[in-house]
Amino acid sequence: MADMRPTDSAPPGGLDRRRFLTWLVASPTLMIAARWGLDLPSAQAAEAPALEETALNLYVAVRTDGRIVATLPRTEMGQGITTAVAMLVAEELDAGLDAVDVSTADADPRWLIQLTGLSSTMRYLAGPLRAAAAEARARLVTAAAHRWRVLALTLTTAQGEVRAPDGRRLGYGELAEDAARVLLPEVSPLPKSPSEYTVVGQPTGRVDARAIVTGEARFTLDLDIPGAVPTVVARPPTLRGTVQSFNASTARAMPGVVGVVQLPSGVAVAAQTFAQAFAARDALQVTWAPGPASHLSDADIRARLRDAIGPRPLPPLLTTRVVEGRFDFPYLAHAPMETQSCVARVTGDVAEVWSGVQDPKFARSQVAAALGWALTPQRVTVHPIRAGGGFGRRFFTEAAVEAALISRSLGQPVKLMWSRNDEMRHGHYRPASHHRILASLGPGGSILGWHHRAAIPTVEFPHGFGDLLTSLLGQALPDVTSAVFFALTQHVPYQFGWVAQELAEVPLPIPTASFRSVFTSQVGVANEVFVDQLARELQRDPVELRRSRLTSRRLKAVLDRVVLEGAWGRALPPGVAQGVAVLEEWDSAIAHLVEVDVTSGTPRVLRVVIAADVGLPINPKGIEAQLQGAALDAMSTTLSAGLHIDAGAVREGSFADYRWLRMKHAPASIQVHLVRSDDRVGGVGELGYPSAAAALTNAIARATGTMPTRFPILDEGA
Repeated sequence: MADMRPTDSAPPGGLDRRRFLTWLVASPTLMIAARWGLDLPSAQAAEAPALEETALNLYVAVRTDGRIVATLPRTEMGQGITTAVAMLVAEELDAGLDAVDVSTADADPRWLIQLTGLSSTMRYLAGPLRAAAAEARARLVTAAAHRWRVLALTLTTAQGEVRAPDGRRLGYGELAEDAARVLLPEVSPLPKSPSEYTVVGQPTGRVDARAIVTGEARFTLDLDIPGAVPTVVARPPTLRGTVQSFNASTARAMPGVVGVVQLPSGVAVAAQTFAQAFAARDALQVTWAPGPASHLSDADIRARLRDAIGPRPLPPLLTTRVVEGRFDFPYLAHAPMETQSCVARVTGDVAEVWSGVQDPKFARSQVAAALGWALTPQRVTVHPIRAGGGFGRRFFTEAAVEAALISRSLGQPVKLMWSRNDEMRHGHYRPASHHRILASLGPGGSILGWHHRAAIPTVEFPHGFGDLLTSLLGQALPDVTSAVFFALTQHVPYQFGWVAQELAEVPLPIPTASFRSVFTSQVGVANEVFVDQLARELQRDPVELRRSRLTSRRLKAVLDRVVLEGAWGRALPPGVAQGVAVLEEWDSAIAHLVEVDVTSGTPRVLRVVIAADVGLPINPKGIEAQLQGAALDAMSTTLSAGLHIDAGAVREGSFADYRWLRMKHAPASIQVHLVRSDDRVGGVGELGYPSAAAALTNAIARATGTMPTRFPILDEGA
């Protein structure tokens, strides 16, 4: 279980600037929306609510039975945001956690940003959610005061009720309609201070855990849309290959086949069952044109990346020695447990799609454009569905576009599923990269400069940062958007003299996407591994070197904590060593200590110790799970998992050859220690990957005496 020890930052009390601005910006807007009678966006478009709901604002509605419905304008992908939202709303409304239902919002222009990624969900939503729930509570109290004709300040709330000093009680459901008409609350609509919290900050099991375990929770392919036929697609052997010609006569004659449709991406087959659809797909006779990357293989890609590094820059004055590090990272698949899928229904001039997308509004625009409705995207309704992992892959909407085109062609709804092979060989990938880091050393071991040049294929951000403007820029100027994102997110948290980090974008026709922590999954990892190399060159302890040069108090705190909990420096058997690394990103700070055993020849992780400052930890148990999962992802891609490109084709086709670690490889212990600083809500989803990968690499270097520079370390297919 994650434990929490406060730092010297006391929880803010009273009306501090952050809480005031959150309420000032969010709450009046929400009240105005309620005044206009705007409906609460519904996530369950296929299901009509059983009981009437009263929307108190865009985020909070109350049903007649007293249940509270919180609207989540992001996508649950297993990261636990549903539980965090329920906790925030229950806290501010003084209701039981089991009284809150969370509903995902459809694509809707009222939400400025619906993008789920960049560790932004709770960072951006915590303030407005707290303001909305606190405002709803104030209006419920005011409504009760009017009904009882008493002073609102004399009333209290608890367990979903408003209570009077004389013992009278009214449930929220009884007051909701009156509360919706309250123009000016007569008690404070400000959120609580963290010092008053009784729900937020307490380790809590997921509110949807039972539904997931019992199968009640529905993913895209679980939806029962009347008339939807199972559909699969035959895809080219190379990336972005195209259909030259095909013969579907045999496939059309097979049992259960409903139709065959040519797409820009392949040939779709719809049938009464998925088994029939797969069998008919395999019976298609297709001639494929090779994709634009068919001239590229691993060796070509590595050579082009290395060539893009260019000559060394001049070192700073007084430099006596330059230390150089070179690192190579592979293409990576996101490999979510749930493959891409979509249910689509196109009838006449409207379309409806259900899919686990990471940006519903971008999905709507892409489907509309594919159907020829680019100027009228409102004709497309997108229902975001719970997804089985995303990690950046579900920003891209190929499945939704394909399903919509097939549905229109067949004249009936379709249920499209990508196979695991489709997922691995026709996705968007974390790009490969090559890095050169130079540290300029001066007299007495001083560090005068740090220069990191990273050669990375352009990362595609057609979705932008979740808003219309950056989405348009991401589609029109992908290289500029990628470079801007690099500049905004990459920094070196050390006093290393003159520091420069440069991106050399290499145009390669291989589809890319943001991956867990985006550029930091390579740049940040290389930096932290090179810090250890620098420590060896200077004959200094890597922890001591970091402590002496870190510029962030939060990073020093988590480093000290992980060193303490991991017993850094204790005597270890030959072949066993520890490695450390740190990272500050997305308003959070983290440190990892990894202990590894290399005596068998293959590195085996013995334990992982994590210390993190994520600001206010809404659900410590959820944060612990996120950081543990990220550590296992980092172990997998550092040790064994990576993609190979052979003449424009991805070699790996499933988890059989994309060597993600199995349960037997997981360390016996992954400890998570939270260092609290309640002045912010920090990001978690992407935070735990880079420093875990670097700490593991540093541990292997210390255990073997050789620093790994090419990943994955155990690559047998190069």
